Amino acid sequence: MNIEELRDYCLLKPGVTESFPFGEDTLVFKIGGKMFLLAGLADGNRFNVKCDPELAVELRERYTEVQPGYHMNKTMWNTIYMDGALIKKQLYEMIDHSYNLVFNNLPKKIQAEIAANLQ
Repeated sequence: MNIEELRDYCLLKPGVTESFPFGEDTLVFKIGGKMFLLAGLADGNRFNVKCDPELAVELRERYTEVQPGYHMNKTMWNTIYMDGALIKKQLYEMIDHSYNLVFNNLPKKIQAEIAANLQ
């Protein structure tokens, strides 16, 4: 997966916005104003996703491409390297998990607004 594929996949998700709040080298994807994925554009081969703490540890133990979140809360964020060792399906599952984790913690009103825009 490359950065363009990553961007395209994130933008397919309902209610997602993209921005550069930390400068032009870090692309941030949000749902309901909350970050669920950050991608460094300078190297282009890694991204950070939010993760359930227990799953975060499990993924780090299972895959060398999954590391504690770079410049993030190490309990809730993982850095994923897209060097080809993980298949797209695995990467998509990690992105989906992050998106769903953030979406499910949004206020019900915001969740309903996002869902209403799907119809």
